Amino acid sequence: MPETESLVQAPPPEISPDEAADLAAALFGVTGSARPLGSNQDLNFVIDDGVAPRLLKIANPATPAAELEAQSRAAARIAERSDVRVPMPHVFDDGTSVRAVELEGGIAHARLLDFLPGRTLSGSRYLSPAAIRAMGRLAASVDLALAGFADPGAERTNQWDLQHAPAALAALLPSVADTALRARLRSTAESAWRAVAVHAESLPQQVIHGDLTDDNVVTTDGRVPDGVIDLGDLGRTWRVGELAITLSSLLHHDGVDLPAALEAVRAYHEVLPLADAELDVLWPLLALRAAVLVASAHHILLTDPGNEYAAENLAHEELIFEAAVSLPLPVATELVRHAVGADAPPLRTPSGRLIRPRSTPGLLDLSVDSALLDEGRWLDPDAESELLRAATAEHPVATRFGEPRLTRSRPYAHDGPANVPLGLDFAVPEPVALQAPWDGVVDLSGDLVAGGLRLRLRGASDVVAGPVREGEVFAEVVDVVTISLVADGVDVPEFTTAALAPAWRPFVADPSPLLGLPPAAIRTSDAGRLLHRREEHVAEVQEHYFDEPPVMLRGWRELLVDEDGRVYVDALNNVTSIGHAHPLLVHNIARQWSLLNTNSRFHYPQIAEFAERLAGLLPDGLDQVFLVNSGSEAVDLALRLAQAHTGRKDVVAVREAYHGWTYLTDAVSTSVADNPSALETRPEWVHTVDAPNPFRGVHRDDPSRYAVDAVAEVERLADAGTPPGAFLAETLYGNAGGVALPAGYLEAVYAAVRAHGGVAVADEVQVGYGRLGHWFWGFEQQGVVPDIVAVAKAMGNGHPLGAVITTPEIAASYRSQGYFFSSAGGSPVSSVVGLTVLDVIQSEGLQQNAAEVGGYLKERLQELGTRHPLLATVHGFGFYLGPEFAREDGAPATEETAAICDRMRRLGVIIQPTGDFQNVLKVKPPMVFTRESADAFVDALDRVLSTGW
Repeated sequence: MPETESLVQAPPPEISPDEAADLAAALFGVTGSARPLGSNQDLNFVIDDGVAPRLLKIANPATPAAELEAQSRAAARIAERSDVRVPMPHVFDDGTSVRAVELEGGIAHARLLDFLPGRTLSGSRYLSPAAIRAMGRLAASVDLALAGFADPGAERTNQWDLQHAPAALAALLPSVADTALRARLRSTAESAWRAVAVHAESLPQQVIHGDLTDDNVVTTDGRVPDGVIDLGDLGRTWRVGELAITLSSLLHHDGVDLPAALEAVRAYHEVLPLADAELDVLWPLLALRAAVLVASAHHILLTDPGNEYAAENLAHEELIFEAAVSLPLPVATELVRHAVGADAPPLRTPSGRLIRPRSTPGLLDLSVDSALLDEGRWLDPDAESELLRAATAEHPVATRFGEPRLTRSRPYAHDGPANVPLGLDFAVPEPVALQAPWDGVVDLSGDLVAGGLRLRLRGASDVVAGPVREGEVFAEVVDVVTISLVADGVDVPEFTTAALAPAWRPFVADPSPLLGLPPAAIRTSDAGRLLHRREEHVAEVQEHYFDEPPVMLRGWRELLVDEDGRVYVDALNNVTSIGHAHPLLVHNIARQWSLLNTNSRFHYPQIAEFAERLAGLLPDGLDQVFLVNSGSEAVDLALRLAQAHTGRKDVVAVREAYHGWTYLTDAVSTSVADNPSALETRPEWVHTVDAPNPFRGVHRDDPSRYAVDAVAEVERLADAGTPPGAFLAETLYGNAGGVALPAGYLEAVYAAVRAHGGVAVADEVQVGYGRLGHWFWGFEQQGVVPDIVAVAKAMGNGHPLGAVITTPEIAASYRSQGYFFSSAGGSPVSSVVGLTVLDVIQSEGLQQNAAEVGGYLKERLQELGTRHPLLATVHGFGFYLGPEFAREDGAPATEETAAICDRMRRLGVIIQPTGDFQNVLKVKPPMVFTRESADAFVDALDRVLSTGW
């Protein structure tokens, strides 16, 4: 073991920026200003000569020149053998890169290196999964490049070499004044070292970077690192130490929990497979690294109190340490193994019976899709106990082992719930004796211990401590007992998260067979397999949200729940206008389907009532209703009606709009986000006008010009002998992000079109039906009345339903096209759905809720924009809002918006981008959205904008 003094670094030399600039000029012939960078043991200065900045590194006087030359040669090796960017040193004619510097404290050595463009990942900001995986790949790529590298300067001893962690801690721990912290650091290190020592002789060794951390990687795109800097800890040691160091540096970043950080391990393993022994020591080495980091920071601050860099890092290093010890070492190691697909087998349940056969329980289903938890019952804090009590009215019941319980899930949490039971509950209507399933000893805690297993009983009565024989009664359950079967010596919680559950399974066995039940079928995530099946058979162009979409199994009001019981706020779903799984809608659909559902050419009361209700929502004269199945069909039919009525094919449409996927609706859709070739592939009868966007458009300085230009286009077409038969527009610019049209826009354009015999078509598919709060229809906000109205989405709450409402004269014009028929449009069930949705909107005051809660949400978002300049403006009204993101120069923040949406999903909020630049959030939640959900949405967005995406 090395002398402890050699493992404690001295304070860095003291050199001012002016002195550093002079040294750069004298030693390397580079003149320019010097700007200091932080470091624990060296001095780093950026030398800016106005052409290409360089990095002047003045090493700690304790660092010999040979080590620095080794670093220079290692950098060249990495550059030659990988695609990792590294700062190349200035090399003199004699092949050396180091020059001596005389200081007050002795001789130090300096080098001049290229300064890599970009920024490091320093700090505590969020790291995306892509960034974490890139960290793992970088570490593996550097290790591959340095494999076989030999240099005398790399044969060194330093405090960061994890081979010497015990000696380093022996030297550093006396500097930790906090007695309790010092004891925790020592205890953690001793346990970790015991786990490492078992494999020490078999661990592969080579020269490694030694400090490949968030501080020492560089990213050019601001998100994913592609370069490595600072080889100051280069040395020959255990190869896996590289990954342990890299992994530790991720754990203090916002939102990076253990499963997220282990993406780096998976990525490393894909490039450079880890040996079994390396998998077993990785987490213990990380724990050692964390202990050394904390102890070293205390030592630096004791010997160099003014070191602000070390003081700032201490807070991060304490977070790293807490994360490192948040799981027992064996469990954390199994999490590592799970990350690379090398899971240990689950703990086996020995044969034996805890109860007599007549007491064998039934199973109580508390899973995500349990019918017992319908209608939001899972949100009741007492639901679990009440369901257990109700189920045991006549016979014993048990819950399922290892299955996520929805009763343990809650909305608005930024992390996944601890809802996976590592045991089960056994409830009885009358007392049941518990007998020893095998020989063992009942200890003072009431647990039966035998053969390395602990049968843990919580809530049992009349427990008899001492030795017991198989079949001997040693306790009784009077009400409910929680039963766990765990590895003795491992502190197993009653519940864990779905992400951590695989790591616990080698330490917990299924108690179900002890109760006479079949072993629980432990569910593994279906997300990847299901996505593969979907992509195999669902056409590729039929896209899904998110690259790694969660599997959704349940909805309730404005909440969605995935297969793991993770609850999300649905801020996106304008289809489900009255909320997911509305009980009245569920009941009315089931009842009508049990009576009659057939095609709409039969005569039944529901279609008449629904059409009457719809017509009553429109201004006088708009009283003829066509019922269809979707928004695309509704807009398509509206255009066909316009063409039939006017005898003209020409249509004026607004750019950046989307109206549907049928032939006619696609022809008039001009959103390049939905079709990059939209403008170039329009038929000759489609004429477009500028998107009337007051914030981002050709007339943002004078939005009234949009109407002038649109009217001019109508006049131009009329003068050319092709007056438009129709003008089609969303009445609030939904596809662009809820952008309100300039005042008077529709009034002017409608008048111009009508003056030449055309008709005005209002696309209300997204924005109508009370969503705007202050108005039931979007056209009301503009103070106009269209000739044809197309509506869908909100009408059916997810059931396929759409409608076109127009005048008797225009409706009659369709006769020239034949007759109209839609099999399911307006069917008995569809009509009941439509009627129920209207009833709920009225009876529950959902339009008023959109006005009040939507207004509150917009105010909060606007306030957020005052603190986060990226949030440039907030469009829209009610529950159709569009927060728009723009960079400092006003350019659309497209990439940022996509990343923000992904991080919001990871924080439990479902949101997506919209608009031609995909830089606007489409905030159009179910109209039952509450203030609590609005706060959860804004708070999550605030966290994202504050800590990164």
